[in-house]
Amino acid sequence: MQTVLPFPALVGIELAQQALLLLAVDPGLRGVALAAAAGSGKSTLARGYRALAADAPFVELPLGSDDDALLGGLDLEATLRQRRRVARPGILARANGGALYIDQLNLLGDGAANLVLAAMETRTVALEREGLSLRLPASFVTIASYDVAEGMPRRHLLDRFGLHVMLPRQSAAAERATVIDRHWSPIDDWHAALALLCDGVAAARAALPQLALTARQLERLAEAAVAFGVEGQRVDLFAARAARAAAALALRDQVTDDDLRLAVRLVIAPRATRQPEAPAEAAPPPPPPPPEAPADDHAADAAAADASAPPPDEQVLTALGAELPEALTGLPFATVRRGRTGSRGATLGARGRHIRSLAGDPRRARIDIGATLRAAAPWQPLRRAAGGTSDRVMLRGTDLRVRQFRTRAGALFLFVVDASGSMALNRMRQAKGAVQALLQRAYVHRDRVALLAFRGDRAEVLLPPSQSVELAQRALDILPTGGGTPLAAALLGVLDVARQARARGILQTVAVLLTDGRANVPLRAPREALEQEVAALAQAVAQAGIRTVVVDTQRAYLSAGHAARLARALGGTYVYLPNAHASAIADAATAAR
Repeated sequence: MQTVLPFPALVGIELAQQALLLLAVDPGLRGVALAAAAGSGKSTLARGYRALAADAPFVELPLGSDDDALLGGLDLEATLRQRRRVARPGILARANGGALYIDQLNLLGDGAANLVLAAMETRTVALEREGLSLRLPASFVTIASYDVAEGMPRRHLLDRFGLHVMLPRQSAAAERATVIDRHWSPIDDWHAALALLCDGVAAARAALPQLALTARQLERLAEAAVAFGVEGQRVDLFAARAARAAAALALRDQVTDDDLRLAVRLVIAPRATRQPEAPAEAAPPPPPPPPEAPADDHAADAAAADASAPPPDEQVLTALGAELPEALTGLPFATVRRGRTGSRGATLGARGRHIRSLAGDPRRARIDIGATLRAAAPWQPLRRAAGGTSDRVMLRGTDLRVRQFRTRAGALFLFVVDASGSMALNRMRQAKGAVQALLQRAYVHRDRVALLAFRGDRAEVLLPPSQSVELAQRALDILPTGGGTPLAAALLGVLDVARQARARGILQTVAVLLTDGRANVPLRAPREALEQEVAALAQAVAQAGIRTVVVDTQRAYLSAGHAARLARALGGTYVYLPNAHASAIADAATAAR
């Protein structure tokens, strides 16, 4: 008989188990975020936490939860029975004193995410609706899981989780066999192990107040945060709490280096924006990059002009600032401006923030019970007199009210980066700098970003639609350059990403292609029909309503106009990338929204 594995019986995810144990010892860590692919056991792991705090509530938050489910509201049955307003607590208030579990955190709607974030910050829930005005306690720890392949959660929400764990993508064959064996074996054998684990957590909680970090240990954690490029004092506090909890869980009377290393691994390293520099004695410093002098530009141009030169070896080029002409600020997308509040506008639909209730068909929208009762209330004396009853609320079709929601109308910026060998000879460093500037702008405007690179014989989505600038920059920094130019595969990838984004409610996609426009690797057509294949896919992109900007990375005096022809086929805008600074291209693509 197949069983649900208890917490101690889980295999191959020891680091995640350690993080949950630290959270059980010190709720001040606020939460654990588990990143893993589907089927890796993250849901079983999160629900196994319930056994570590058996007396505390454990509440799950369904993805489709609206304001009424999260905040609570008027308990209609109790109100009618007691003839006074009776509040019904929502999910957040029911989790008070325990744990809130959110599966697929990255798919949580903006409205629900804002309410969760507010409760995590204030530890209360403000219930101001349907004639109620209450403040309900909502002090809980949060356990969340998400699949990185489906996109990252909102950055400022993820930052409130003290501990972050990336579960391994694949397990060894022996571990997989052990998982199957334990699933089909009795769970009674694990009762003793679970009881011992719970006793250890209780003892660690009791010992935690007596543990403290020395001044040097605090300094070392701060140095680690600086080395990894992590900003904010919240991280330092979480790291100190994690080190103390690790020492308490190990029943030590002082914090050791092992505890500090675990804190860095669970708190600081997952938030890293750069790799720390290697110590001088461990490795020699890397050679300085060549200066961007005119003489070096001429040397690169000469290499690009030499058709007989062999293709460049695969390499990783650092980002360099790049500036675009003033014409970029006049792109047609500039007509879409931000509203007074800084948002990009809003759309009405079935999700988002509840703004009002209107008369409507409850089969097509969510019914608002409170508004329906208020609409029916003035007519009750007449209806009771006509109907001969005094106890029952009498409703008519004209009383029904449905909810109308508003959600922010964001856009997806899809950066399509040519990583072929020709880019190494042209403007790959400037292209990386331009994309990094665009990523910063997209984050400011709360747009989602995605990164697609094409080289060799395929196009690959390096970052699914996300609001994480750090992840996009990290993927861009390690992007190697070399190989052929499969432009047709890149255009097919643009269509696929835009289709998936539309299915998730992102109605507008802006594709920014940084390429010299020269294709030399077909997708399915024979090589002699390569241009026709690219033209057909470009027409499909235009017909799909995807707005495009083609940034020509070829040097002006060597260009044969490939990128300009591509822009015309896409029905998009053509711009040229000169050798300067990146802020202007960011203005252009932001205007392209």
